[in-house]
Amino acid sequence: MNEWAMKPKRYVPDLRQLGALCEGNYHRLNRLRQLRVDDEPVCEIELHRENEYLGRVRIQVLQTARYTETLLLEQIHNKGRWLNNPQMTVRVYHDALMAEVISCYRDTQITPVNDYPNRFMHHPDEKTQVNGFLADWLEYCLRFGHLPLEHAAWTGAENAVDSAGENAEKSAGKSAD
Repeated sequence: MNEWAMKPKRYVPDLRQLGALCEGNYHRLNRLRQLRVDDEPVCEIELHRENEYLGRVRIQVLQTARYTETLLLEQIHNKGRWLNNPQMTVRVYHDALMAEVISCYRDTQITPVNDYPNRFMHHPDEKTQVNGFLADWLEYCLRFGHLPLEHAAWTGAENAVDSAGENAEKSAGKSAD
């Protein structure tokens, strides 16, 4: 067989890289799920950069077992119309301290290795790339995520009343002097 007719080398997944991504995703997800209101976990997070609204992310628990959880992470709203709202099902392994994407968008299962080319045009390392995207998305949520306004400790109306009351007390104190 001549060198031009040889088959391409089959892709071998880098388990260390995938394991590191899943472990990092577990810790990012735990930090994100620490947001609580009245000792209950917050299931929706608003994304803001300064005064600019970027979108809203929902975390929904689909299944709970002794050592695992299955979560649905989805961006339910975003500012840009050109951006697809990510939607991922993530299996969280509490005993192994790992979180891995088990489905993304309409794909019901992500295979660790894909032949290339394939019918759906998935990359040979699709599972690693999708878990890398989850890592980037969770970092983005940690950086720009805030409690939704309905869970805010104070609202603008209450703040206006308090400042008006303080101004009235100050003016009353000045007139007494």
